[in-house]
Amino acid sequence: MGDTRTQRPEELATSFGFEGVREGEKQPKVNEVFHSVAKRYDVMNDFMSMGMHRVWKEAMVANLSPPKSGSHSWKTIDVAGGTGDIAFRIVEASNKTAHTTVFDINGSMLEVGRERAEKNGLLPHLDFVEGTAEVLPFEDNSFDAYTIAFGIRNVPRIDHALAEAYRVLRPGGRFMCLEFSEVDMPILEQVYEQWSFKAIPAIGKAVTGDRESYQYLVESIRKFPDQKTFAGMIETAKFEKVSFKNYSGGIVALHSGWKI
Repeated sequence: MGDTRTQRPEELATSFGFEGVREGEKQPKVNEVFHSVAKRYDVMNDFMSMGMHRVWKEAMVANLSPPKSGSHSWKTIDVAGGTGDIAFRIVEASNKTAHTTVFDINGSMLEVGRERAEKNGLLPHLDFVEGTAEVLPFEDNSFDAYTIAFGIRNVPRIDHALAEAYRVLRPGGRFMCLEFSEVDMPILEQVYEQWSFKAIPAIGKAVTGDRESYQYLVESIRKFPDQKTFAGMIETAKFEKVSFKNYSGGIVALHSGWKI
């Protein structure tokens, strides 16, 4: 596909996958994608990653290591977490002592998450809030942890989202982001590229009847900055002890930073 990965993250505000868009146009187009795929989103995650997304998410929550008890209720926010995958894992890993706010700009995704939470008896431990990651409707120093999985590449102004993550975290709070990234194994990269651009849109059409949304999703993965570039963005947002760990040869990376 050539060198399509952006080295200037600010350009992501005017790119919808490989398509250039005007300022302010990206978010409505992203919203359409997720309204379209919401009901089949989790099923398609299994198809697209061959079930590996579950392993990556488990690794994220294990690395976060939510406390299983404490003198105060451990509060987390999971941004772009509509269907609840990360939030549910955090609550369960904490022996249901943590409270997690599931935050998403897309009401269709949140509705799926709320239905799943009710079905699994987790509603008392969760809030569902609709809004944009670029302007969080929460007070400063509100949360012990901020997580976002496979969502930050869909935010037009990532620098604003990172600044908001820093603001709402308490001192000592942790930022964690799981995102598709740059594969660091040449043979795997070739296979992954073919799978992404040839197979995933076709599977999306077969499973959901929507090829275009999945074409955008694979293009957005390919546009997202590499691991070191994104780590630099996290540092620019004032986080300290910034690090990342690759999984599956760099198909995904888990980034971490602390508000100290």
